[in-house]
Amino acid sequence: MTRKQAFISFTCLIVFFFYHCTIAFAQSSSSSPAQAPSTTQDKPSQPPAQSPNQPLVQAPPAKARRRAEPTNVTEILDKAGGFSVFIRLLRSTDVITQIENDLNASNSVTILAPTNGGFSALKAGTLNTLSPQQKVQLVDYHVLPTFIALQNFQTLTNPVHTQASNTRDFPLNITTDGNSVNISTGVVNTTISGTVYSDNQLAIYRVDSVLLPIGIFAPKVSSPAPAPAPVALLKPKKESSSSTSSTTSSGSLSSSSSSPKPSSDPALSSSSTTTSDGAVADDQDTSGVINPIGNHGVIIMMSVGMAVVAMFH
Repeated sequence: MTRKQAFISFTCLIVFFFYHCTIAFAQSSSSSPAQAPSTTQDKPSQPPAQSPNQPLVQAPPAKARRRAEPTNVTEILDKAGGFSVFIRLLRSTDVITQIENDLNASNSVTILAPTNGGFSALKAGTLNTLSPQQKVQLVDYHVLPTFIALQNFQTLTNPVHTQASNTRDFPLNITTDGNSVNISTGVVNTTISGTVYSDNQLAIYRVDSVLLPIGIFAPKVSSPAPAPAPVALLKPKKESSSSTSSTTSSGSLSSSSSSPKPSSDPALSSSSTTTSDGAVADDQDTSGVINPIGNHGVIIMMSVGMAVVAMFH
């Protein structure tokens, strides 16, 4: 009996052990398998491409802005990138102080900011040839004294007024063609290539060329060469003789004198005319005064005189 009980007990122990192992294996096989490590690494999400109307620098909410501190223009341009030359000009000419004062006084401003590539396209030494006043005018030429939304450029009247002096020496013409905003200075033609910042008081737009005003960069017209001095014409020499001679058709030499030759005969000193019967009548004396009596009157008076003398004898 003891052996039989021991065998039964050992058999039950073996069955119990196998039963327990079976349950444990079934539970382990029914559990979910471990996830395999991902073969692809997580990549940071790329921001979508910017549209021309989307600002490079987002404006803060209107409630978050403090009125005591105006918008920092140079910080916006520095954050956008590619405007270091224009930032340097804003600071060196102190135009940035004027812009910040306008913004602090709740005035609106629009800035056409040229990129570094626009300055690189200029002729070497262009900025160095400008006087301090011309540099201020150049920077002011890129600033419009009002806020202009991108869709409102088509409503502007040309020439557009800028911060640089008058529109005669610093004209700026802006036209639109669909979504394109074209800018002409009379020296440079360019377009607005993107929006940098906009908050309904300050608008900054990117232009890929420096706006060169004609008041500073007008092409110089070369003056024409002076006309040659007129050649003086040589005058013919006067003839030494006062009389000239000419040969008649008959071959005889006739002489003409510049002054009449006085006659040796007193009777011929007066001008005479020949009548039809061959008599010579003197009408004037050598002085050119006409004789009112004439030769006939003289003869009559002589006849009367002789008759009077005869009567007394």
